[in-house]
Amino acid sequence: MPATVTDPAGPADTTTRTVTELADGRELIYYDRGTPPAGRTVADRRPLDAAVPSSEVRLDPLTGAWVTIAAHRQARTYHPPADECPLCPSRDGRLSEIPAADYQVAVFENRFPSLAGEPGTHPVPVSTDGDPVLSRRPGVGRCEVVCFTADHDASFADLDEDRARLVLDAWTDRTAALSARPGVQQVYCFENRGAEIGVTLAHPHGQIYALPFTTPRTARMLDQAARHRAATGRNLFEDLLAAERASSRVVLAGEHWTAFVPFAARWPYEVHLHPNRRVPDLTRLTEAERAEFARIYLDLLRRFDNLFTDPADGGRRVRAPYIAAWHQAPVGQEDEFALHLQLFTVRRTADKLKYLAGTESGMEAFMNDVAPEDAARRLREVAPTARTVPTSPATPTSPTSPADGGPQG
Repeated sequence: MPATVTDPAGPADTTTRTVTELADGRELIYYDRGTPPAGRTVADRRPLDAAVPSSEVRLDPLTGAWVTIAAHRQARTYHPPADECPLCPSRDGRLSEIPAADYQVAVFENRFPSLAGEPGTHPVPVSTDGDPVLSRRPGVGRCEVVCFTADHDASFADLDEDRARLVLDAWTDRTAALSARPGVQQVYCFENRGAEIGVTLAHPHGQIYALPFTTPRTARMLDQAARHRAATGRNLFEDLLAAERASSRVVLAGEHWTAFVPFAARWPYEVHLHPNRRVPDLTRLTEAERAEFARIYLDLLRRFDNLFTDPADGGRRVRAPYIAAWHQAPVGQEDEFALHLQLFTVRRTADKLKYLAGTESGMEAFMNDVAPEDAARRLREVAPTARTVPTSPATPTSPTSPADGGPQG
């Protein structure tokens, strides 16, 4: 049986972290509210080989963006039936990535990671292939899976505030741990939901990437923030939040958080959620900010769930596929950045999706069919009720926005 360590993660009297290992040596962490049950020490009985797949990152000389090459991921699990889901708890006759018979929140190393290994241990050499224009590096880093609940048929929006807060504690704990790892430049927590997004496992889950580079979007934001500081002497994110809070695009406003549709929204329904006090990452949030986040975020997700109904199918709700992305400051670049969450859907009506076609895919020039002010008004009008009626199948299905869908996807 692997060694198990149980210690506080977040407030000592509320959140507990139990650290153990899977059969192939990958780390598994259970997060519980209160004292964890004895089942957290159950060993993984699967016959798995201890192997670390190799990958590399190559620099695009035209844009300066790093591209990850991870060919081994072609073999990852793809849309398994519900009774073979690798994220459900293990049961007699069916062993999964979660050895325990039940769990609250679980985090483990991805079995098919895009990035893996410690600096200096990766088989791909640092190389320029003899040409300074062609540069590559080892794909070191870490990819983790965050299971929000043991309930296969649930969604994040179905969680209560206590469980949503536990997920936030897990995100925060992993951000702190991964940011301290050698070679990690940025920690990215995110969730993909829906087949239209590219999700390959239906179980409610998200992912965390510890990246060996700063992502292109973050680099552009940092550049804009530097330009704004040079021109005005002020912080871009603080000025932006002040302008948006005074606009008609605010969807929700609490004491500590504000949710708004951005002025230049790219997606049909896109909301940015900012703490009212600028902080660089999740680890800097106060207890009051953490407590309010659970309520505000669940309200937003439930509004997204209720955006679309299908008149041809008895008015049943068509759940919005979405991406929820935490934007955090890169390691060592915390001064000007502001933590925020970006939530958007690729669905623009009940039966139409936002395809990334020629202008978006070819030129990264977005064209939005929904005015941001109209999107904000619609989101304010939608009741944030939990799911109480069956949902329609997600149709049409399309490769709208290819995304990394699960531990195998």
